[in-house]
Amino acid sequence: MKTILIAYLAAAIAFLIVDAIWLYTMADTLYRPLLGDMLAPQFRLVPAIVFYLIYIGGIVFFAVVPALEGGGVARAALNGAVLGLVAYATYDLTNQATLRDWPLTLTLADIPWGMFVTAVGASAGFIVSDRLG
Repeated sequence: MKTILIAYLAAAIAFLIVDAIWLYTMADTLYRPLLGDMLAPQFRLVPAIVFYLIYIGGIVFFAVVPALEGGGVARAALNGAVLGLVAYATYDLTNQATLRDWPLTLTLADIPWGMFVTAVGASAGFIVSDRLG
């Protein structure tokens, strides 16, 4: 259980730092120009917290734990990238299919981003938990 908690915390810290940099950098460059009025006027903290808590758990369960069982950091990164592909593609392609004005540019940027940031979180969760757990 200690190893899982360490993996969760390490993955969360890495994911949140990298994602915060992306969101801070891209908010005015990518999201705001493309989404405009679809964006909420104020950031909603509670749904964001719930997302991160659930998603980090998914990273640990689907990427870090299997890598700890064998395969090392390469397996953690690959499983993380695949999880990111599935999760971000689900979000973006569902929006693409159901929303009138969901920009293709956003989908094409967001899916690789999800793969990258999830792979980073999974790799960090593996490395730290493997050394400290």
